[in-house]
Amino acid sequence: MNSVRQRLLDMILDPDDAYSRHSRELEPMQIEAVNVVFQQRRTQIPLVGRRAEDAGITEVRSLADLVPLLFAHTTYKSYPISFVEQGRWDRMLLWLNTLSVADTTKVDVSEVKNIDDWLERLWAEGHMVLSTSGSSGKCSFLNHTRGDSDLKKRHFKYSVGWPFVRSSPDRPVFWLGPLEGPNSNVEAGKFTVENWGRPGKIYALTDQPLRMSEVSKMAAMRKKLADSTATPNEIAEFEEESRVKGAAGMESMRRLADAVIDHRREPIYVTGQWGQAMMIVERGRERGIPDGDFHPKSIVSPGGGIKGIKLPPDYKEQIAAFFGDVLRPGSYGMTEMAQLMPRCEACCYHVPPGLILLILDATGERLLTRAAAVDGKLTGRVGFLDLLYEGRWGGLISGDKATLDMAERCACGRAGPVLLDTIGRYAQTGEEDHIVCAGTIDAYVRGGLPT
Repeated sequence: MNSVRQRLLDMILDPDDAYSRHSRELEPMQIEAVNVVFQQRRTQIPLVGRRAEDAGITEVRSLADLVPLLFAHTTYKSYPISFVEQGRWDRMLLWLNTLSVADTTKVDVSEVKNIDDWLERLWAEGHMVLSTSGSSGKCSFLNHTRGDSDLKKRHFKYSVGWPFVRSSPDRPVFWLGPLEGPNSNVEAGKFTVENWGRPGKIYALTDQPLRMSEVSKMAAMRKKLADSTATPNEIAEFEEESRVKGAAGMESMRRLADAVIDHRREPIYVTGQWGQAMMIVERGRERGIPDGDFHPKSIVSPGGGIKGIKLPPDYKEQIAAFFGDVLRPGSYGMTEMAQLMPRCEACCYHVPPGLILLILDATGERLLTRAAAVDGKLTGRVGFLDLLYEGRWGGLISGDKATLDMAERCACGRAGPVLLDTIGRYAQTGEEDHIVCAGTIDAYVRGGLPT
């Protein structure tokens, strides 16, 4: 790793200093580090080289030079779905290889039966591929190395909780999900347990691993139901399976909610999705637990997971009232981003030095500059390059719409710019997100694959 890049990533060891540096100070170092990484990846990952060739970029001299080199967020699920449906796992290796630094094509895929087997073989060979499933049921696959994972865990250690509290493995941790499986949320759960959990006091929703084949199957079926293509037999089977799993999940959640409530008089760490947090509130009310009965040094950090879930319109207020005056750190990030942006006392997100944040136009083609600001604020599509990754190219155009406050200082007193806590999506659930480069990138990938 080059020295400038290492310096930027190591700044996180002193988060107070790291999150107080103005982007004006960091930008020359970031551009230098990006160019070194770009020169490496353009030869290691053919897709990066192809993007650079088409854009006529041989060197990154400015942040604007970086924009044509970013991948669309759909790139990591750009494989033909027939490869999975027909069990063509060798073809899936070839596809993954187009997006990876290390060669994935030598992995033995004989007798692989499903996505879970395929992922297990990759992990056994040191390719730590994380998978996510969207509303379409088609998984994204993101390769990274063991070194990437170690650096990411370090980043979580110093960023999660900042500026309110520093991590220390001395409290009961309640992770409202599984702790096994090749998934980014599971990975975050493991980091949380290792950075905060007291031995013998780790609680998870289930001890069963998350299986991506099952997640994808459920998501694909929901899509069929939405577009009325599911057969009566498929619907009946899906409903029965959902009933059985739902009953088991509710019982597990009830037990976990009781454990959270039973530990409320000591500092605990509770994190999961909004819907699960609301279930803890409902269980507490069943037991007659008054609002605000939790230790004030407890950390409660719910977020996300509201798609398709019926919650009362004031669910956030109810959850806040139930847990009371506890610590509520937050952060902004996504599956493809290793370095989270923690939220300060003024509810703004601060950018770590090793993350190059870009605000793009709606199409993802153009970098928005200060000249486009309205009242000192830029609103557009979030793009970034994460300098942490060795296993893949860290540049991405996301589906998120956000506002960057260009002020010299955040309301918390630290240096700007910062993202405001008003982040949304360009496309609604089930809609296609139109990024101009997405089709071109998909064509690059598919053009290099055998049929």
